[in-house]
Amino acid sequence: MKLIEIRNITKVYDMGTEKLYALNGVDLDIETNEYVAIMGPSGSGKSTLMNIIGCLDTPTSGDYILNGKDVHEMDDDELATIRSKEIGFIFQTFNLLPRSDALHNVELPLVYSGITKAERIRRAEEALASVGLSDRMKHKPNELSGGQRQRVSVARALVNNPSIILADEPTGNLDTKTGEEIMILIKELNAKGNTIIMVTHEEDIAKHAHRVIKIRDGKIESDSKRQNI
Repeated sequence: MKLIEIRNITKVYDMGTEKLYALNGVDLDIETNEYVAIMGPSGSGKSTLMNIIGCLDTPTSGDYILNGKDVHEMDDDELATIRSKEIGFIFQTFNLLPRSDALHNVELPLVYSGITKAERIRRAEEALASVGLSDRMKHKPNELSGGQRQRVSVARALVNNPSIILADEPTGNLDTKTGEEIMILIKELNAKGNTIIMVTHEEDIAKHAHRVIKIRDGKIESDSKRQNI
């Protein structure tokens, strides 16, 4: 089943008298439960594409259908609902609140969803347990290792039971061993039914995905599926 349908998407920035095409006629389908890596050099358009898929940015032209719904026709409230309920974000820089403990950081996406505080805490505790951090719930980010911080970030992405996990360079700030541990965790999420879309510039990280899309100069250069899954 097609979860994401992108047709002839462009993203154009006006740079004085010139126009810069961050994306230039991108067509892309992603099925439910796929595990996709998006690769490309700096300035290729991969992060722009990720932001459009995550409803953090809007295209200049083209169509984006998410779960059968036209994103272009959604208002700001509908887009915010999609971001909070359908999509979980994992960032290279973790994006954790430094003065809040792990439990509160994970609970945050639920604050505006109208559920009780007790239920928020229960779900945050469950998410942290699922990434192996039951014993670190009251620790603040500066009391955690880089790998533990990224696990908190993964737990936060999971807490709303989203259908899509967007991971932007999820191992970029981690050593090799810790990065592998995070990639195993992401693979387990995919096995449980989450659709994973990951931006990376590292071939070793992209090899974890079942499908690799390479972007250059705002266009899809190649789109290949691994045979040895």
